Amino acid sequence: MRVVLAEDHALLRAGLTQLLEAKGFEVIAAVDNLPELERALADPRADAAVVDVRMPPTFTDEGLRAAIAARATRPGFPVLVLSQYVEQLYARELLASGEGAVGYLLKDRVSDVAEFVDAVRRVAAGATVLDPSVVAAVLERRKDSPIERLTEREREVLALMAEGRANAGIAESLVVTEKAVAKHINSIFAKLDLPADADDHRRVRAVLTWLNV
Repeated sequence: MRVVLAEDHALLRAGLTQLLEAKGFEVIAAVDNLPELERALADPRADAAVVDVRMPPTFTDEGLRAAIAARATRPGFPVLVLSQYVEQLYARELLASGEGAVGYLLKDRVSDVAEFVDAVRRVAAGATVLDPSVVAAVLERRKDSPIERLTEREREVLALMAEGRANAGIAESLVVTEKAVAKHINSIFAKLDLPADADDHRRVRAVLTWLNV
């Protein structure tokens, strides 16, 4: 799998490049500024991107904007965004298209090599992966929202969906059957007024509703 990497800190960029290549990815571009990132994202050979939110020149949200623009040009293009801080708005903007194949992780999560690599692979495969810290922040702000229609167990299932877990992973985490998980997910879709559609899209839309708390 060919990956574009954008990170302005030289040591972290070199470390991430080495890590990804050791895990079987081909890093076709490792850049440290917005113009080079935009060129790299336009490369049709790129299969996915790992992008820092803040890039030169202003160090605000250049990386995020470039990622969103790339997905507008190539719908569903997999992007995993890295951030120093929990910014619920960033995660919401990434998910706004409802297409999935996006991730939002705190940079601290990179220290867990297995978790980071798994996140890259899941995003590349079309999943939505949110940092557990983002999940926790949203859970604290869910009052007076459609999420209040859900039972406590359904909220647990939705939180795990937001972290990018498949039904099997949710079942393992909650120590229930996959059949029970599927039942909870169908109930979540109904309570959030999400009409029948491709399940992957409804999962993203359910998480997006949850992020809008």
